[in-house]
Amino acid sequence: MKDILTELEARRDIARAGGGARRVEAQHAKGKLTARERIDLLLDEGSFEEFDMFVRHRCTDFGMEQDRPAGDGVVTGWGTINGRMVYVFSQDFTVFGGSLSETHAQKICKIMDMAMQNGAPVIGLNDSGGARIQEGVASLAGYAEVFQRNIMASGVVPQISVIMGPCAGGAVYSPAMTDFIFMVKDSSYMFVTGPDVVKTVTNEVVTAEELGGASTHTRKSSVADGAFENDVEALAEIRRLFDFLPLSNREKAPVRPFFDDPARLENSLDTLIPDNPNQPYDMKELIGKVADEGDFYEIQKDFAGNIITGFIRIEGQTTGVVANQPMVLAGCLDIDASRKAARFVRFCDAFEIPILTFVDVPGFLPGTAQEYGGVIKHGAKLLFAYGEATVPKVTVITRKAYGGAYDVMASKHLRGDFNYAWPTAEIAVMGAKGATEILYRSELGEPEKIAARTKDYEDRFANPFVAAERGFIDEVIQPHSTRKRVARAFASLRGKKLSNPWKKHDNIPL
Repeated sequence: MKDILTELEARRDIARAGGGARRVEAQHAKGKLTARERIDLLLDEGSFEEFDMFVRHRCTDFGMEQDRPAGDGVVTGWGTINGRMVYVFSQDFTVFGGSLSETHAQKICKIMDMAMQNGAPVIGLNDSGGARIQEGVASLAGYAEVFQRNIMASGVVPQISVIMGPCAGGAVYSPAMTDFIFMVKDSSYMFVTGPDVVKTVTNEVVTAEELGGASTHTRKSSVADGAFENDVEALAEIRRLFDFLPLSNREKAPVRPFFDDPARLENSLDTLIPDNPNQPYDMKELIGKVADEGDFYEIQKDFAGNIITGFIRIEGQTTGVVANQPMVLAGCLDIDASRKAARFVRFCDAFEIPILTFVDVPGFLPGTAQEYGGVIKHGAKLLFAYGEATVPKVTVITRKAYGGAYDVMASKHLRGDFNYAWPTAEIAVMGAKGATEILYRSELGEPEKIAARTKDYEDRFANPFVAAERGFIDEVIQPHSTRKRVARAFASLRGKKLSNPWKKHDNIPL
């Protein structure tokens, strides 16, 4: 018996060693942690239960039968984050460059199937050279098996991808179908075709970092939701995000203890809106002052800054926030902002996370670039997402809500539950100057008359009371009482039940 136990431990030690000391050193030299070190940082201490430690590949081509390391380049299993269950796979770059083989894929598929069955999220730590060339179509089949599970799990359990090394070719499509993608600066990249192929086909000379680095994907392409300085920070922040999310679509998000009075008044908000209607202010200040303890987890911070998305807690309950940001493009909606917010709203709705919307939007961004880029269809995504959502929706209009953008931003007409406005709100078809020049075109040569007409229009529409008269605004509230009013609104909506008509699925304007 003792010999068998000794052999078991010896086999475990070999499996834990991955590709061996030399390759582990090379991984550390790049500033990267090993697959197992990453899992140790991500999960609660001592909680990890590993699966398939002894799985080996079955390839016999190109001399592969001579090298069959245990684990086959990926560590899989489950554990807990702050006591809540999660399934994890962590690719091991020290074994065949983390490349995906048939058995490597089977290990990932096994934990994804278990996550679906048992109702727990999946976190993938990606660090892979892509498909294992020696296995040919078998490795491609493995990718497709993973893809199919990503699709089935979408909207059922949260899926988070962390790109912690190379991620190229077919490997990028699994993360692309997950709910959140995070990258590590200077050590991770994602692209469908690498710099060499790009140069061969298009004659463009580009580095891996320029083509698919963290900066590219967080600022330009919007593929990634955020980027972190190093592996340690990335894993700590994933733990923080995990605490906002439910385990599955059958459970509510966790309620955290809070030490912040729901009725807290913030007198500074009474002076947040500048006297000059064209002067910006920072919407993040309002979000921080409404949130429990000012804690805000922003999603896609570096992309489409004219709209803000992320998670806060109100009375300990996770709440999704969507807010126009007057500091960027005056808070206009454009293609990028619409896509960013629509995806976030749909995630919140899929997982029963209430949505709080702060509105200060002068309209959609004009211009040929926007029209040629399909702003009509992209803007409709956000409209569709809000209208489709059945979760509690509370909206606060702080200043401008003009034209179609007023409708899109969780208006009463898209089944908003509570629609509040500050006294500074202006709800109209367009700004006073533009409206006057259209209504009184014949008087354009008489500046005094136009000025008087503009003032008349402002007195009529540059306030929330016309909308309130119609019931489109439920209440005009004092800015300093925003947290209290929003907290009470969400408290009253905890029992909300609303369902959409039966359908196989909708056909959102993609």
